[in-house]
Amino acid sequence: MAGRPKGSKNNTKRIIDEEKLTKGEIRKLNALRKSIGDKFADEAFLKWYEAKDAGGNGEEHDLNAQLIQDTLWPLVRDKKLKLPKSGGYGVKRGRGRLLVEMINWEK
Repeated sequence: MAGRPKGSKNNTKRIIDEEKLTKGEIRKLNALRKSIGDKFADEAFLKWYEAKDAGGNGEEHDLNAQLIQDTLWPLVRDKKLKLPKSGGYGVKRGRGRLLVEMINWEK
């Protein structure tokens, strides 16, 4: 009996539930399939999709924000630094220095 081989299109479609994908994700998957073929495209898409989901909402993780948070949190926890809940501080680079300005959200 002639059947589909194990690595056929139907097996990979079971792994990728296209009904749960957004319109943009389906477009990305279809473009990959056209350019590099079904098997490789599905593998590449799964790697990308899993990496995207590991980042949270699909947004890129800001390493600078994480570094600032990791640096300041011990000071806040030890009550050496107080940050207001109704605002915060903006940090900018100046001419050879850091500029820290208080920001008030409630106006």
